[in-house]
Amino acid sequence: MSVGAADHILGHDADTAEKISFDVKDVGRWDSGLIAFLWELRSGAAARDMVFDDAALPASARRLLALASANEIDVDVPADNSSLSHQLGGWVIGLGGKIFGGIEFFGDVLLGSVVGLRGQLKMRAVDLLDCILDAGSLALPIVTIVNFLVGGILAFVGAVQLSRFGAEIFVANLVGIAVVREMAAVMTGIVMAGRTGGAYAAHIATMQSNEEIDALNVIGIPVRDYLILPRVLALTAMMPLLYLYGCAIGILGGLTVAVGMLDLTPTAFFEQIRLAISGSQFLFGFGKSIVFGALVAIVGCRIGLQAGRSAADVGRAATSAVVIGIVGVIAVDAIFAICANAVGF
Repeated sequence: MSVGAADHILGHDADTAEKISFDVKDVGRWDSGLIAFLWELRSGAAARDMVFDDAALPASARRLLALASANEIDVDVPADNSSLSHQLGGWVIGLGGKIFGGIEFFGDVLLGSVVGLRGQLKMRAVDLLDCILDAGSLALPIVTIVNFLVGGILAFVGAVQLSRFGAEIFVANLVGIAVVREMAAVMTGIVMAGRTGGAYAAHIATMQSNEEIDALNVIGIPVRDYLILPRVLALTAMMPLLYLYGCAIGILGGLTVAVGMLDLTPTAFFEQIRLAISGSQFLFGFGKSIVFGALVAIVGCRIGLQAGRSAADVGRAATSAVVIGIVGVIAVDAIFAICANAVGF
């Protein structure tokens, strides 16, 4: 008998009947469907103030029915808080929780990194080397393309404007300062947010959906040491090197356009760059690249750990990691620019 039959039975003479009892002398084998039917029938009887007499039921059926009754939970339906104030308050509370959770996660990773520098982590060296390879040499092609084109675009825009004043030689100054101070670090950070940060989030979110994270916790392997720190340390260490490489490629792109459009000699171009760029400019970009690398890695790992367990959640985690990573890189670069301007750098 189906569960829906309970309503059909209660519908007959429901106004006159006062008691439900059972005749089970012809009952043979039964399964959980009977318990579900009895539970539905008893709930309907209680709603109609009818007596539910289960004395004639098999003892095992009565025990299962009592067990189902013991596990009933009264669920309070939340009030419909659809007003703008409730929605805005809920959004602010959720955002605050995410921010504080991110700060806590960052602190945990920072403490773990300090411990790692002392050689006390349970991190495998092979995992760190794999992450370094992925975040380092395997990222060179896309970093090369992006920085070369950015350097060429800067030189082209500068050539169009400066040629009006007969100051074509200062294209080298424009390219050198822009690439070293800003564009190499920012564009490399954005590229790594899209390439590596999203991959970190998708990888960890997939492990979350496959319950691999739960398995690591059960057997006592620290997720931070096994998954998070190798990625954070690898990307933080590789980003400064990628930045320096991006500087060289960006200047090469500017040189290509300057030589092709303005008939400048490579010697004059590099001499002008040498006069325009100081070591402090490299240190400024170098420091930013370290922060960008740590930011992208931490954001990707954090979002991956917070992901749900479906395929759609994995996709959303990767998308969120890319978007937040790119926005974070630009926002942190703006903070650097404001601080540099405040100190007169």
